[in-house]
Amino acid sequence: MGTASSLVSPAGTGGEVIEDTYGGGGGEACEIPVEVKPKARLLRSSFRRVGASRPGGLIGASFKSTASVQELECMAEYERLKKEYEIFRVSKNNEVASMVKKEAKLDLENKRLRAELQALQKTYQKILREKESALEAKYQAMERAATFEHDRDKVKRQFKIFRETKENEIQDLLRAKRELETKLQRLQAQGIQVFDPEESDSDDNCTEVTATGAQSEYWTGGVLGSEPSMGSMMQLQQSFRGPEFAHSSIDVEGPFANINRDDWDAAIASLLQVTPLFSHSLWSNTVRCYLINTDETQPEVDIFIRNYSPKLQRICETMGYFFQVVHFPVENGNHFQAVRKWEIEKSSLVILFIHLTLPSCLLEDCEEALLKNPEGKPRLIYRRIEDGKVSSDPVQQLTEQVCYVNKAKLIDHMGGVEEGAYETYNCVEKIIKQDILGCESTEVEGKDLGNKEESTAPEEEVFGDVLWDAHDEQEQMEAFQQASNSTCELGFEKYYERLNDLVAAPAPIPPLLVSGGPGSGKSLLLSKWIQLQQKHSPNTLILYHFVGKPLSASSESALIIKRLILKLMQHSWLVSPLTLDPAKLLEEFPRWLEKLTARHQGSIIIIIDSIDQIQQAEKHMKWLIDPLPVNVRVIVSVNVETCPQAWRLWPTLHLEPLNSKDVKCLISAECSCADVKLTNEQEKKLEKHCRSATTCNALYVTLLGKMIACARSAGNIDEILQQCFQCQDTVSLYRLVLRSVQESMLNDKDKHLMREVLCLISVSHNGVSESELMELYPELSCAMLASLVHSLHKMCMLTYGCGLLKFQHLQAWETVQLEYMEEGQKIISTYREKLIDYFTMQLSQGRVTWRSADELPWLFQQQGNKQKLHKCLLNLFVSQNLYKRGHFAELLSYWQLVGKDKSSMAAEYFDSLKQYEKSCEGEENMICLADLYETLGRFLKDLGLLSQAVAPLQRSLEIRETALDPDHPRVAQSLHQLAGVYVQWKKFGNAEQLYKQALEISENAYGAEHPRVARELDALATLYQKQNKYEQAEQLRKKSFKMRQKAARRKGNLFGFALLRQRALQLEELTLGKDTPDNARTLNELGVLYYLQNNLETAELFLKRSLEMRERVLGPDHSDCAQSLNNLAALYNEKKHYDKAEELYERALEIRRRALAPDHPSLAYTVKHLAVLYKKVGKLDKAVPLYELAVEIRQKSFGPKHPSVATALVNLAVLYCQMKKHIEALPLYECALKIYEDSFGHMHPRVGETLKNLAVLSYEGGDFEKAAELYKRAMEIKEAETSLVGGKAASRPSSSGDTFSLRSTLSPNVFLHHGQR
Repeated sequence: MGTASSLVSPAGTGGEVIEDTYGGGGGEACEIPVEVKPKARLLRSSFRRVGASRPGGLIGASFKSTASVQELECMAEYERLKKEYEIFRVSKNNEVASMVKKEAKLDLENKRLRAELQALQKTYQKILREKESALEAKYQAMERAATFEHDRDKVKRQFKIFRETKENEIQDLLRAKRELETKLQRLQAQGIQVFDPEESDSDDNCTEVTATGAQSEYWTGGVLGSEPSMGSMMQLQQSFRGPEFAHSSIDVEGPFANINRDDWDAAIASLLQVTPLFSHSLWSNTVRCYLINTDETQPEVDIFIRNYSPKLQRICETMGYFFQVVHFPVENGNHFQAVRKWEIEKSSLVILFIHLTLPSCLLEDCEEALLKNPEGKPRLIYRRIEDGKVSSDPVQQLTEQVCYVNKAKLIDHMGGVEEGAYETYNCVEKIIKQDILGCESTEVEGKDLGNKEESTAPEEEVFGDVLWDAHDEQEQMEAFQQASNSTCELGFEKYYERLNDLVAAPAPIPPLLVSGGPGSGKSLLLSKWIQLQQKHSPNTLILYHFVGKPLSASSESALIIKRLILKLMQHSWLVSPLTLDPAKLLEEFPRWLEKLTARHQGSIIIIIDSIDQIQQAEKHMKWLIDPLPVNVRVIVSVNVETCPQAWRLWPTLHLEPLNSKDVKCLISAECSCADVKLTNEQEKKLEKHCRSATTCNALYVTLLGKMIACARSAGNIDEILQQCFQCQDTVSLYRLVLRSVQESMLNDKDKHLMREVLCLISVSHNGVSESELMELYPELSCAMLASLVHSLHKMCMLTYGCGLLKFQHLQAWETVQLEYMEEGQKIISTYREKLIDYFTMQLSQGRVTWRSADELPWLFQQQGNKQKLHKCLLNLFVSQNLYKRGHFAELLSYWQLVGKDKSSMAAEYFDSLKQYEKSCEGEENMICLADLYETLGRFLKDLGLLSQAVAPLQRSLEIRETALDPDHPRVAQSLHQLAGVYVQWKKFGNAEQLYKQALEISENAYGAEHPRVARELDALATLYQKQNKYEQAEQLRKKSFKMRQKAARRKGNLFGFALLRQRALQLEELTLGKDTPDNARTLNELGVLYYLQNNLETAELFLKRSLEMRERVLGPDHSDCAQSLNNLAALYNEKKHYDKAEELYERALEIRRRALAPDHPSLAYTVKHLAVLYKKVGKLDKAVPLYELAVEIRQKSFGPKHPSVATALVNLAVLYCQMKKHIEALPLYECALKIYEDSFGHMHPRVGETLKNLAVLSYEGGDFEKAAELYKRAMEIKEAETSLVGGKAASRPSSSGDTFSLRSTLSPNVFLHHGQR
């Protein structure tokens, strides 16, 4: 019997049957399945195939039993699997059906969500459109509001212009009337019958214009009246006052029709601060001493120049000025006439050295210097006298003439030449200190200070802790004067219109871009327009900045921004800390602009010339693209080729090339100055040549005219024209100018020196002074340098800026670079090294001036010498000089170049100070050390390193207390600075204690009214405000403001009235003729002028003469007599002669009531001041009808709802309160409150002040709840105003004009005080 393997076909399914070689026999087959179920299926299929192949179905017995069992098992398994499959299939079908349902459900949900999303998107778009519409409506509302403000201002301006025009017409009519009256009198004297002028209905003779009529509107009341010729001087007041928006009309007592005495002082101070005064004796920050001598006095001059000129130079250097001796040798008496005349005009002091004779060649210089001295500059005559010798006639005549006009000091010296030179030196030193620099009276503690650099920053006292550089300010003033120096307008009228439109356009508007090519006249246009604005719109504040050459100090963005902020702060009477960090300064400027402009009533115009010369102008001037405050306009000028791309979208005013008419005008003006005449043929050639864009700009044509003016003959003109026609642009024409000046030099040595001078100026930071040039080149004579500067200045090559010679135009600087520095960087480095050696030598000698601090670090920076720059910065006096003049950003940039951060920089400074302290001996050096420690502490405070700033400030305090005295003013300075650190550190308790100590020391040292005391009060006020102690802060600010006003009055008495004195002298010469109305008017104006100078006695004399003359000429009932009566009454009021003042006011009122209309402003003036006088002397019953008349006049003039009417109502209500007529006062207050709220809004200060008055009135009437409510509202308005402006520098005057009701309300315990009464 075989095995089962012979029964199963191997060709079947994949099962495998293997013979069991280990198991039992019987022929049974053993299956080893890989997978059980498939093997079972394989076995069953094998069996079926075997059964089908054997018809009998016979199988062996041994195999049959096995097959049956397996088949049954397989069948059972098959059935089971079949059932499982069915179940599985049904389950999966159900799952598929369920998934299909879910899919359908999800599709439905998806469609629903998509629909909701689309609905939300539509809603979002709708809301977005609504938002845009709302924003657009908001902007339109803002534009409408701005347009309304503009229209209102425009109406005011138009009314002002209309009023000025009518006043001028009235004056013309008055003059014509006076002429007719004169003719009438002559006819009557001849017996000719004429009509009686008293029957005329004309009111022309009833109108008068007061001193500031050109500026004020009807109800700005005053006392002294004058003619419109005074208007230009009265417009010194900067802040605009509309009709009674700033002061009570009734209770203002002042010297003339628009400004009272306090207002005048504020105006003078504002003028002095916004435009600092520099002595007329100083030509560009230089004390220029012009020497004239004969052969006989040459020894004195030599000794003076050799021995004493360096001493005078050191004196001026320590005060921040240059000193320059100008001396032409006697043998050159007939040469350099034009140069000598120019030097005499520039001179601060002229000294004439004479003995017995005076050569005729010097007579012209002597007359020019000593007799023709219109500005009254100091002059000195040194005359050596010998026994037995008589001076020549010219000498005697000259000294007699000079003594007669009293225009020079005379030194008669008998003795040796050494003593004579020394005596001259002493006198010159005194003149320089007292008359020219005016420093002896201001140096209160100069003898004790020991710090020579202290006097270089006199303005620090004025501006508190804000560091200010007077040199930068003077440079800007000189740049403006230079830019506006041309007399030709160049057809600018069309451009003026566009600039005026910008000022009048409604806000907000972007800056105006004034573009043009190089030399096209942009600076000239802006400066001329500034002059027109200052003349016609005195209430507009104009801030200008002229940028010089690239990399100069005037192109520093941080300095520009700081200067603009300081100018605004000065004008706003705001004393506030200002960051010096350049990044923060640029970031905070828009907020400063908004804050400070909110304090200004009129418009503010910011003008920056050549703004594209600023490094990274787009980055540092990005505030230009921000929305500007409503009352601010910005104008910038750029070179059309270098204008940043983003700025080209701004409104642009492009300067077109000059037309043939302007070209001819310019050239003719230059030629006429030199008495040169051009032929028709030459004029045609010029017209033909000046047609391209490069040959018809303003600078090119000006240079062309100056070249022609230098010609001596007609042949020379043709030759010069031929040379000029070959120059097709400004730079090539400048090169021709250089060559022509060089050819005029006498020898090669002078030509070489000219090249050296121009190259040094070219490579310097800000320029080079004449004294520095003479020290750098000892072979350079004074006469040669003066002649060279005169020639180059005349040809628009060089100019002066703060005592430094610099290039007048950028093209002139480029010309020198091209002409003399062809080798490039190598030759530039050579000249810079020469300047470095010079200033390094100055430092080694201990001469640390503002010049060495400006130039030396910058030169090291340009040379890339970091090691020497680092050493220079560690010179404590150099860094101190830079910091104290406000060049903070420049100092930081140097340290960044060296690679030092703030902490390491502070550590190095501290280490250097420690080393310096070891070598300090003596009181003077210790005081100097204390100043250095203080400067370091302030510097670290400005850097934000407060913890490190405390140590040097404390050390400075210790040194000063030891070396000086615990009560010395310098100790107060240290306490003040240390307190400032604690304020920033939020340690208010420590700061308050230090401020109070400083205040006590300052009061003891200077007196209670000194500006330094005011500074401590301001600091305390700021501290209290940070602690929310608003009432205490406000009281201190008021006290400080009064002190500053008094200081400004003293400053005005010293400097500000020079113009008034000059005008007074001119007018006195006009009053020496016969009695005429014009002479009477001039006498009246003289009285006003002397009144403003506080010369009351002289003013009284002139006003009396004016009144007497008018009564004789015009009659006692003439309206001009009323003007004189009014002015004389104001004078007596000032002198407290109230009886005389009352009588004169009553006479003036009687005349004006008969002569003038009931609502005439002149009548209102007299009503007002007589009412004030009645109230002052206690005649309240007489004052009431006048106050009521004032209300009536205002209602007729302005309407019943005008704020001016409200002011008059408040004045009347205050008077009723003084008379205890509270019932009559209440409705007046309520009516005034309603007008103020309707006119200004519910949060205006006038509303708050009226609420205070009402609160006091309600309290006195027993209505305590209403009084408390009103007072609370008033305090809310006051706090809101204080938080808005960040603390006021000046308190707003009360609308009542009286302190009776308001003084009691300043205290929070007002009700307690009344209750106690």
